[in-house]
Amino acid sequence: MEPIGRYNGVSHASAIMSLHLYNTLSRRLEAFQPLVANSPTMYVCGPTVYNFVHIGNARGPVVFGVLAALLRRRHGGLRYARNITDVDDKINQAAKDLGTPISAITDKYAAAYRDDMARLGVSGVFAPDIEPEATKHIDQIIAMVERLIRDGHAYAAEGHVLFSVASFEGYGKLSRRDTDEMLAGARIEVAPYKRDPGDFVLWKPSTDDLPGWDSPWGRGRPGWHIECSAMAEAHLGPTIDIHAGGVDLQVPHHENEVAQSECAHGGAPFARWWLHNGMLNFGGAKMAKSVGNIQRVHDLVRQHPPEALRYALLSAHYRQPLEWSDGLIEQSVRTLDRLYGTLRDLVDVTTEVTIPASIEAALDDDLNTPAALAEIARIAGEARKATNTADKAALKAQLLGAGQVLGLLQQAPADWFARGASGEDDARIQALVDERAAAKKARDFARADALRDQLAAESILLEDTPQGVRWKRA
Repeated sequence: MEPIGRYNGVSHASAIMSLHLYNTLSRRLEAFQPLVANSPTMYVCGPTVYNFVHIGNARGPVVFGVLAALLRRRHGGLRYARNITDVDDKINQAAKDLGTPISAITDKYAAAYRDDMARLGVSGVFAPDIEPEATKHIDQIIAMVERLIRDGHAYAAEGHVLFSVASFEGYGKLSRRDTDEMLAGARIEVAPYKRDPGDFVLWKPSTDDLPGWDSPWGRGRPGWHIECSAMAEAHLGPTIDIHAGGVDLQVPHHENEVAQSECAHGGAPFARWWLHNGMLNFGGAKMAKSVGNIQRVHDLVRQHPPEALRYALLSAHYRQPLEWSDGLIEQSVRTLDRLYGTLRDLVDVTTEVTIPASIEAALDDDLNTPAALAEIARIAGEARKATNTADKAALKAQLLGAGQVLGLLQQAPADWFARGASGEDDARIQALVDERAAAKKARDFARADALRDQLAAESILLEDTPQGVRWKRA
């Protein structure tokens, strides 16, 4: 393959590259071109930080992080914001229950979220440039609400400010549902101060025991929807290239964002592309705190190799549901064992890193990560069959490059197989393996069997290879 350029020292294989993304707004696969050639913009809805997030909440950051890295490769830059919701009724309740200020809750869980995402590889080129927090954008939120009132799209009533759904003709265009249908499928508070049952809160009053800020409408706090619109405007401008998040946010959150943002910006489009990832299912139902069928990232990254969790999250197309299970994690570990085993066999082969055209083509097809993973498996298979040094070097370069664009295969093979154990423990295990091999050679089968049982008790798996006996932790 002939390289056509380099990104961060990595060669790219020849290909005519054209990213196509499925746009929820148009219901079509569309060729992506940013408004500003060298600086596309992307906003991804982040967590409400009142507890540890579950693994379903990690799918968006992982998948859209792959998109962020792709945009940075293609366009030489990106402005990517992923927000933190740090004022919310659930946060308020958690703070009340513990008798602490909301910052004690939000600081703890925001830090845990950042740490858990980093463990899943959502760092570096996969991470946002900006992580705006709602409480640091109260002035911008108030200013946007004032504009909406001034232009007749919102009204104040009994300390609240509400968006007037009837004032926006395009309400429902993202989900393609009419207002009545959206009301039927959502829990809407029908309060006496509302002009229309579908009108939603932009600002609400706060009692003395709740967090609040001074505003033209009295002491209060923002509604959830307006936070994202104000933060996106503050950091990315009135029109952004890509807005992404879970499909469960499409109604009402994203629908309301469209309405209030476009009305605040004189009708200018809010987001040119809308991307929605499918939900994780666990035990046959959507993973959700309200259902009680969650698995927390904070626990999973301590129970399993985090890279295997990342692999599992990429194993299905982002727009499709993903059935989460222990079996999926185990299969991901076994697959990475095989891939890292291939790299271990090539450890003495020196090469540069090349991103194969086939991997770029898979991601160009609406971030088709399952196709990219299948291509990684194919390259690894070819590498295992290669017999001459030049072929081994070329295939190792492609395997490393293919893994790099997905945030995989970037550890040393020895570190992967160590599963986080110390070097001293690795040396001890290797000494036991060597002693067992010597016992077998000396036909001391009783000693060999005893060592095998000892290793098995420590969850050490042995594998006979042409290079000798290899071991790994289960």
